[in-house]
Amino acid sequence: MEHTWRWFGPNDPIQLNEIRQTGATGIVTALHEIPNHQVWPVEAIQARKAMCEAEGLSWSVVESVPVPEAVKRGLPERDALIDMYCQTLRNIAACGIDTVCYNFMPVLDWTRTDLHYELPDGAQALRFDQTALAAFDLYLLERPEAPDEYTEDEQIKAREYLDSLDERGRDQLVATLLAGLPGAEEHYTLAQFRKALSGYAHIEANRLREHLGYFLRAVMPVAEDVGIRMAIHPDDPPRPLLGLPRVVSTPEDAQWIIDCVPCQANGITFCTGSYGVRADNDLVAMARHFGPHIHFAHLRSTQRDIEDSRSFYEAPHLAGDADMVGVIQALIEEEQRREVEGGARLPVRPDHGHHILDDTLRATAPGYPLYGRLRGLAELRGVEVAMRHLIKYRNQSHFHDLLNQ
Repeated sequence: MEHTWRWFGPNDPIQLNEIRQTGATGIVTALHEIPNHQVWPVEAIQARKAMCEAEGLSWSVVESVPVPEAVKRGLPERDALIDMYCQTLRNIAACGIDTVCYNFMPVLDWTRTDLHYELPDGAQALRFDQTALAAFDLYLLERPEAPDEYTEDEQIKAREYLDSLDERGRDQLVATLLAGLPGAEEHYTLAQFRKALSGYAHIEANRLREHLGYFLRAVMPVAEDVGIRMAIHPDDPPRPLLGLPRVVSTPEDAQWIIDCVPCQANGITFCTGSYGVRADNDLVAMARHFGPHIHFAHLRSTQRDIEDSRSFYEAPHLAGDADMVGVIQALIEEEQRREVEGGARLPVRPDHGHHILDDTLRATAPGYPLYGRLRGLAELRGVEVAMRHLIKYRNQSHFHDLLNQ
């Protein structure tokens, strides 16, 4: 597997020469400074690529080329926006980059309620708390439909949670949910967010899926023609949120996407953290089933709360609810199949590391510290090396003899 590292460009506090020392060989980045509705110029792509290559790294994956909200909502201007999106793909391919990660989450990108959740060892993790979300939804956002979507007990707990916060705590909750997390291209005030939600008032899951299908049917032939592998990222969290539909949350969703436009270009980003939040998603089975369609993988683990499984925090990479060893074994076997059949490489990256050690002294993006991800990458690489040796020896007769002793 190709070990990669997400980098947010020249303004990222983590420098490329530091990334090179982590053991990663590929960079995952984007031209975040270019608005969603504009084409990425070849010159800008080449300049960013040259920065990576000057440090002995390759620009392996674009994460991401955001899909404009007008496309997700199916507005009349979507055709022109899709045309510009396709031109960006052509320009990326012309620069020798062949993998693009994207998502189709309405309004919000990935969502958390706490960016500094302290673990018993003193590390800080990202957390999603269902009660905190309910408090925001019911009493700060005051979404009209919200009372019908929470039980009486949930509303009481949400009010108690909100009452426990001072003004600064309430402002922080709003900022955490709406100010935007790494990779998010939209940033909202409460008033702006209410207006954005109103645009989905009559868009339920089936209609959003239709809009996704429209996008796929327009984009995938272009991607296939220029040699781009499109890898859709799952919803995070993988369920409806704040009245917004989600359509990339389950194996059935992923299969629908692949079947919508069956071609090599149309694939998935296998994010073990996002899919793994749902207890009914069997990550190892998914890795095996979707292996040929996995163009990119985010490896991280989450720990669901015992009292409310909708709440979770980012666990250490080899802990939590994800069977990371089983997932890595499945990905290695898929990669070996590709090597035999002449298939494409499989880039992977550690995701959402804990803020540990000197990470607290550097203003890195939430979930994207240096040492926390370095630890995660080292753990994942250790499992990969051990699993490769296990796979290598398990078919040899003396290994079977050892097992039988």
